[in-house]
Amino acid sequence: MALHHAKPGEPVDLRPLGPNLKHAKTAAIVKSDRFEAIHLIVRAGTEIPSHEVSGNITMRCLEGRVTLGLAQSSIELNAGEWVYLDGGDPRGRSRPPRRQPRLRQSIDQ
Repeated sequence: MALHHAKPGEPVDLRPLGPNLKHAKTAAIVKSDRFEAIHLIVRAGTEIPSHEVSGNITMRCLEGRVTLGLAQSSIELNAGEWVYLDGGDPRGRSRPPRRQPRLRQSIDQ
């Protein structure tokens, strides 16, 4: 079965998952030639290796807390907080091993 991607104008439910968060999986919400939005689930204690994204990026922490490791600093996002980053900056993401975060990530390609 093909993965469903939202179409222009289609609402997407990003409300807190609460107890269902433990069963949730990362999924692309929208993917086109110029834009991608990802519903990223990062399990508690997991670290994503450092990487670069060519386009600009926004991240919103929907649940939990996450630490974004940047080349020269780090940013901590709590539930409901949002951050914008320029493309081309190396970054890695990790989080303290308490509650797992749920992120919405948008990439302008």
